Amino acid sequence: MQVLPVSFLSPEPAAARSSKQDAAAGAGDFGRALLRALEEVNNAQVRADRVGLDFLTGRVQDLHQVTIAMEEARIMMTLAVEVRNKIVEAYQEISRMQV
Repeated sequence: MQVLPVSFLSPEPAAARSSKQDAAAGAGDFGRALLRALEEVNNAQVRADRVGLDFLTGRVQDLHQVTIAMEEARIMMTLAVEVRNKIVEAYQEISRMQV
């Protein structure tokens, strides 16, 4: 996403269309970044479940691997929940603004 200095912004319709397209592309980038982050959280959860199951079935003997995988998944989930809370809080703050 390219951020233009204020001096390059003009009120012409073509420039407005261009900035709207840039904003839409930026929104898409944000959405894709959130989707990738959620996929990483899901992958960590799946990996932790798999390592835990492998430990219970005897395929993994190292308890440290299980603990690390479970703790990593917990931390990632906590971070995802906190990011979601901040997004909801920002949305609520914006919705309370008077226009």
